Amino acid sequence: MSSVLEYLEREERVVGRIIGIRFYPIVVDRAFNSKIWDVEGREYIDFSSQWAVTNLGHNNPEVIEAVKKQLEKLVFSSHTTFPNAVGIELAERLVEVTPGDFKKKVWFGLTGSDANELIYKIMPIYSGRRRLLGFQGSYHGQTMGALSLSGHKALTRFIGFPNTLKAPYPYCYRCPFKQQYPECGLLCIDFLENNVIENAPAEDLSAIIIEPIQSDGGVIVPPPEFIPKLHKICKHRGISLVVDEVKVGFGRTGKFFAIEHSNVAPDVISMAKPMASGLPLSAVVGRGEIMDAAIAAHLFTSSAHPVSCVASLATINIILRDKIHERAARVGDYILKRLNEIREKHQLIGDVRGKGMILGAELVKDPKAKTPATFEAACLVYRAFELGLLVTYVGTYSNVIEITPPLTVSSEDVEKALEIFEKAVDDLEKDRIDKEKVRRFAGW
Repeated sequence: MSSVLEYLEREERVVGRIIGIRFYPIVVDRAFNSKIWDVEGREYIDFSSQWAVTNLGHNNPEVIEAVKKQLEKLVFSSHTTFPNAVGIELAERLVEVTPGDFKKKVWFGLTGSDANELIYKIMPIYSGRRRLLGFQGSYHGQTMGALSLSGHKALTRFIGFPNTLKAPYPYCYRCPFKQQYPECGLLCIDFLENNVIENAPAEDLSAIIIEPIQSDGGVIVPPPEFIPKLHKICKHRGISLVVDEVKVGFGRTGKFFAIEHSNVAPDVISMAKPMASGLPLSAVVGRGEIMDAAIAAHLFTSSAHPVSCVASLATINIILRDKIHERAARVGDYILKRLNEIREKHQLIGDVRGKGMILGAELVKDPKAKTPATFEAACLVYRAFELGLLVTYVGTYSNVIEITPPLTVSSEDVEKALEIFEKAVDDLEKDRIDKEKVRRFAGW
């Protein structure tokens, strides 16, 4: 068998760089729950869940068994024309578990990008209003409509469609208005309503799309009253509220959907990454009248793939049956507490934050000036990798270590991972990292 470096050399010859973000030299061979083994047999604790996909851990046995049975029964039927039973059953289940007691309908796709592409396409058709509003730092996907809704620097480098506006997200650690919460009185929501929406103009604004926790933007948790106030503004002005749960849904935040923390029922919810435990699947659940606004407007031949749908049904059932989301809340609180203890001992960590098991540690060169420690973040995740822990970094300054373990991670792996994380921080502060190795894998 080839070594990791040999595989990476082979990849370099045949796989285009436009597909990848690389933080360290790894080629995965197998995985189970929160453990990953590379092609050389080295073992790692996965504290990324592969971008928050494997909420139930890698290769969950129940999900695998459900998939095996489906493979023997029906591998494929194109739901665009030949609907399959399991796709209909999953749609019924999604209508049940999403917030809101109004009539809802479902659309299926393959990725978070195509789910949010639907939002871009359908909301103006439904409302007769041309414009949409997103937030600075947001990440809604790589396709043209989805990236136009986004405000993350990885996507704003592309020229998107001109009918989208952006507002500041409530990033309290780096408030764009130089205020302190809660003394600020939530100035950001006032600015959103009276400056951004009012000048849209409001009567031409079809929808506002928001991540309940901004993940790739830096694991930013808004103040608890922000989304309820936003929902009230939308209702008052006849604007649809769309919530992007692509990364934070399916139990990760301590609720099945992150928006449930706000006691808000949005008009539309998009979802993807963890919903089929690693198989490609996305969905949008919205008010029936929105989802019926146009016929055949967003078709994909492999949508509602029966194998992915049965994996999603199993995933939902396991989360709710075993109260995995409640465990995520408890374990997440513990990890956050430990991260705060580490922060108190290391000036490199300016802030830690999160909800449930999506957590972030923001690195700064100067805790008072809050100067982003961007290269240091790359060094930290590389050193953690060398020590046997897989994490990544995110954020508009590429300086936030994102921690998203499988919700089923064992207590032993949590302790070991936190020990490795603190050792990596200590090694970074004491300049024990080979920075030339890091430069080859400096992420994004």
